[in-house]
Amino acid sequence: MDQYLRQQVRRARGNFFAMAATYSLGAFNDNFFKMAAILMAVGAGMSNFRGHATIIFALPFILLAAPCGWLADRFSKRTIVIAAKLLELVAVICGVVGIVTTSWPLILVMVFLMATQSAIFSPSLNGSIPELFPAESVVRANGYVKMAVTTAILLGTALAGAALDAGGTLLGWTFRGEIVVAGVVLAVAAAGLAGSLGVPKRPAANPQAKFPWDGPARTFRELLKIHADSLLWTVLIADVFIWFIGQLLILVVVVLGQRQLGMSDTATGFLAGLECAGVAIGGLLAGLLVKGRRWYRLLPPAMAVLAVLMLAVAAVPYLPDAAGLMTLYALLVLTGLVGGLILVPCESFIQVRPELGRKGTVIAAANCAAFIGILLAGLVANVLDSWMQLRPTDSFGAAALITMLMSVWLFVALRREKEND
Repeated sequence: MDQYLRQQVRRARGNFFAMAATYSLGAFNDNFFKMAAILMAVGAGMSNFRGHATIIFALPFILLAAPCGWLADRFSKRTIVIAAKLLELVAVICGVVGIVTTSWPLILVMVFLMATQSAIFSPSLNGSIPELFPAESVVRANGYVKMAVTTAILLGTALAGAALDAGGTLLGWTFRGEIVVAGVVLAVAAAGLAGSLGVPKRPAANPQAKFPWDGPARTFRELLKIHADSLLWTVLIADVFIWFIGQLLILVVVVLGQRQLGMSDTATGFLAGLECAGVAIGGLLAGLLVKGRRWYRLLPPAMAVLAVLMLAVAAVPYLPDAAGLMTLYALLVLTGLVGGLILVPCESFIQVRPELGRKGTVIAAANCAAFIGILLAGLVANVLDSWMQLRPTDSFGAAALITMLMSVWLFVALRREKEND
């Protein structure tokens, strides 16, 4: 049996590589462009743009969750992947014009279209993991995928500032950093479209699935079905919370770097990249460390550790400058690492738990819930900055309090939980 599983895993890796690589390129473009736009906006004194861009990015995952889940179940995932990458190319053309001309409406159009193609792509990618891999290998497969995708997010987040700072003169032609950003997103979108052609074709999981004409109402009913499975619901809440808090911290870090620490765009992108690097490491470690049927017992203490790390960031301004900066770097990596340790097992469970013909629908509903959390993160970031006028490090303290409350809730919710397999 072990030999059979190993052969199955080897075949799955080969089939899954093209899809994961294509998704990673899209994740790079999403975050590279969004971070470049946010840095431009904060530098222009438009801090609220962070929240607005985050809300715009979240909307397709909320409004289109049901149709995207239907697409993943109804059609071959290869067809969906290629269509999503074509939409990304359209989005990039809008974004290139917007960022070169500093047209904020066009920039927001690209953010929305990029989110739409991600919303279409995600159920197909995540739904294919339990189809290709045996259940015993799903957490590890997710760990590798999370590492690859998070590395792409890390590079996109970290390099956006460097691209904006890269303006200069070449062969007598003077160009701005925005031109560099435009060239990068175009090249990556073209590479992603080319890579999508290598995705293997597999039969549709549920070719009889009917189109969800009721849209968000269908997603709401799907969430009610998930609620009936108490363990799946609790894990989903933990997953949504990690997406919420992770997005909130990324938005806070941008202001932390530019305003509180007076950093350049490049250095600020590096700060955000440290948190993403931690998530990549945590996602990889999760595949190695998280085992057993009762893995979810680790969620409350892990959430408490995450709260302590964020509280430590709030104390950084009270340290000497040099020591404070190095401590901040370490804490951001550790914060991301613990977040990855929580996120990957939760998302693996959400993929494995539903039956085969409903995986795309359930994953799309989970995406909807996660992006409601991300949308709330944009609103909360604006409240902390504009209304409460907290320093970014103090915002970490506020996030730590919310996270500790989530840890307590998880402890109560999971105390008597038993899987009904």
